[in-house]
Amino acid sequence: MTIEQLKELKDKLAVLRRYLDVDNRAREVEDLTEQTLDPNFWNDPKRAETIQRKIGLNKKWLDEYAALARELDDLEGLFEFQKEGLAEEAEVEAQYAKTAQILADAEFRSTLNQKEDPMNAVLNINAGAGGTEACDWSAMLLRMYKMWAEKAGFQVVELFEQDGDEAGIKSASIEIRGDYAYGWLKGENGVHRLVRISPFNAQGKRQTSFSSVFVYPLIEDDEIEVKVSPDDLRWDVFRASGAGGQHVNRTESAVRVTHIPTGIVAECQQDRSQHRNREIAMTLLKSRLYELELRKRQAEKDKIEAGKSKIEWGSQIRSYVLDDRWVKDLRSGHKVHNPDAVLNGDLDGFLKAYLMWERNPTAVEVED
Repeated sequence: MTIEQLKELKDKLAVLRRYLDVDNRAREVEDLTEQTLDPNFWNDPKRAETIQRKIGLNKKWLDEYAALARELDDLEGLFEFQKEGLAEEAEVEAQYAKTAQILADAEFRSTLNQKEDPMNAVLNINAGAGGTEACDWSAMLLRMYKMWAEKAGFQVVELFEQDGDEAGIKSASIEIRGDYAYGWLKGENGVHRLVRISPFNAQGKRQTSFSSVFVYPLIEDDEIEVKVSPDDLRWDVFRASGAGGQHVNRTESAVRVTHIPTGIVAECQQDRSQHRNREIAMTLLKSRLYELELRKRQAEKDKIEAGKSKIEWGSQIRSYVLDDRWVKDLRSGHKVHNPDAVLNGDLDGFLKAYLMWERNPTAVEVED
């Protein structure tokens, strides 16, 4: 390690400190902690849980920054010992590599800095062009995201699923619960393209199919208010269906709510109680409306366009070409040659590459 490399790490840590706004974050923890001492704090459990979660997230960042600062202090001390002949070069290099990696990880996680990033996520999948093949592809995507969530330590709650006519699914909706679930998954919005020798094609021809993925934050924070007029809503009830077309129950417990001004639809068949499903559907609808507003703001900044893309050629964000054995993100340029691993939930490389690309869109990866 050189003195220039040490200075570079110090500069990066200083940038990270400003980016995390460490001093204000620490003051916020103090203020919120003081609120928890109020004897009436738990009179409003939902608000109390929100505050507790904020404290936890802020403390996590502060602890991580403090640990990183200690690592850098240890590295600088070890470097001084080396100059005095009291430490080996290999020992310094090992500490340098460790500190640099910890700092790089912290820099990446600091990209999840939007207000909605820490929230739970709702992920919708809809089959597009490709018929039965597209329905099967949608089921493959659903499995992929479930496996990723499980590996990442998130909880998955199934909200809605509509079976395909012959195989797979026409659409599905799941909630992914855990800290920063939305922040991790927000880059999955868009059309996913599959190219393979279709098992549903009698001639064994190569076929292309499309499915769209739509991710939005689940709004459960009292600080975010989404007003919806009852006059703008249309409610429908129907029987909930499960895998293979089996009825979950014989009553019309599944619900669908349509926001007439925007055409946004939310469905839920999670619970046997229609009343509970109505509550969940309303939460989903408000979350969709909030996400729509986020998209409008982002569109104004020329980051993304509001609304959904048409599910066809030219609008996809990622291609999965199974017979040639590669998967490539068309935005970040990230590409791997192990589609089986990706479809088994190995998505971190793509998720990280997108978030870094979003931070610096001109930096597109080049394949080795």
